[in-house]
Amino acid sequence: MNSRDVSEIRRRLTPDNNNLTSIRGCYVSSKKEIVSLFRLPPVSLPPEECEKYLSLFKKVLSGVPDKNLVNIAFANEAVGVSDEHKLLTALKDSALEDDDLAQVFFQRVIDGLQTEDACLILLAHDAYDIPFRNKNGEREDEISSEMFRYILCAVCPVKLSKAALAYSAGDNLFHPEEPNWIVGAPEWGFMFPAFEERAANIYSALCYTKDIAESHEGFVSAVFGSTPPMPAAEQKEAFKEILQDTLAEECSLEVVQSVHDHLCEQIAEQKHDKEAPPVKVSAPAIRQALEVCGVPEEKVAAFEQRYQEQFGGGMDVSAVNVVDTRQFEVRTPNVVIKVDPEHSDLVETRVINGSKYILIRADEGVEVNGVNVSIMPM
Repeated sequence: MNSRDVSEIRRRLTPDNNNLTSIRGCYVSSKKEIVSLFRLPPVSLPPEECEKYLSLFKKVLSGVPDKNLVNIAFANEAVGVSDEHKLLTALKDSALEDDDLAQVFFQRVIDGLQTEDACLILLAHDAYDIPFRNKNGEREDEISSEMFRYILCAVCPVKLSKAALAYSAGDNLFHPEEPNWIVGAPEWGFMFPAFEERAANIYSALCYTKDIAESHEGFVSAVFGSTPPMPAAEQKEAFKEILQDTLAEECSLEVVQSVHDHLCEQIAEQKHDKEAPPVKVSAPAIRQALEVCGVPEEKVAAFEQRYQEQFGGGMDVSAVNVVDTRQFEVRTPNVVIKVDPEHSDLVETRVINGSKYILIRADEGVEVNGVNVSIMPM
């Protein structure tokens, strides 16, 4: 799913726009025992309560595609055949009306949980009457293209709040408030089927993770019968190690700047086209960035080989997982320098009298602890 697809569904999850037909919940103790099972009709919930549930489901559609939001693909032979795909499809088709199906699903999630905390597993069913868009991309609400039925799942930690003083309007005083079990923001969740090109894609689901270092392998295996892709944080670390190991002494500031700038430019171009898929890192593109910096051919070839060994075979690396478009960071054991990526050229390295230095061009506006300072000629 691209950014536009995600945003279109996410915008529905408000009190005025949603068409949720059912919400189911399963409260699980830290010992993985079911404490409570419940079903809620959204239309009869008090507005404030309904909004709280909607905000939890909305969070499952938040974050950066390929970073927090990852597409989980089903093998062609698994669609409509595997137990996992049949269960998800049955839950969707029944609009969560079947108690037995819901209980089987909740148990699968519980079996795949890799947490020691209590949690609340939430399921919702929505029916979206997709409005037609004309050739200019303009929405025409009076014309429907098709009905998109899908389910959302949010797995939220439940933790005991701290005892505190709370205000009482009755006597205008503060009194001790007992600790209570509070539902936190989702740690992970998913939407099935995926919504791509404004239609259902039954071959894919969109999976959410709050922690980009976690793959939630047990959860993905139990619910989808699939292996999760490499987590975003792990992709970044693996790419960094390949660059360092294969270039060795050629891995200079200028080389890292070149790679960073090249990927940032591609990401910036993609952001202008909301329908474009996330930018992937390709070995040929990185080769070009390395050659611009004069990296020897044997080092470039070594990088390409290691990259294919690590990420070949259809494992795509997302550019947003490799570079931070918001900052360019230079770090030593004692100093951290953060630079606007558009001005990373202000930083350079140099060896002076045998000592290595990081130089920053500072023409004006230099502050130290918030105080404007002058830089005097030596």
